[in-house]
Amino acid sequence: MKLIDTKLIAEMHKLAAESERKRMNYDLRTTPDDQSQRMLNVLEVGTQVPIHRHEDTSETVICFEGRLIEICYEETAEGFREISREELCPREGRFGVQIPQGVWHTIEVLEPSSIFEAKDGAWKPR
Repeated sequence: MKLIDTKLIAEMHKLAAESERKRMNYDLRTTPDDQSQRMLNVLEVGTQVPIHRHEDTSETVICFEGRLIEICYEETAEGFREISREELCPREGRFGVQIPQGVWHTIEVLEPSSIFEAKDGAWKPR
């Protein structure tokens, strides 16, 4: 059993702040055979998450610390057009979003944040 507590999150924030990407993932799967993605993602202000989509699965994002904006887009002939944005902040009662399968999205981190992400398909570290 692995406790998810303030010590773990603080260690992840330290690693994220020191990393070039300004974020750090923690894989919560317990075996390599687990084909889901369940992970913690600690995000520092300044991290850049390219606009992307998951063609085969929806994605659940739960914010349990900090403040960030989830932004969804549609693809047009001219590029991407923003279609929605939701600010997540657990202190203010806005905890998470469900991003539909195939929807283009990204995040903007407004203050150091921690999220839980879940979707189908195993996470593969870069």
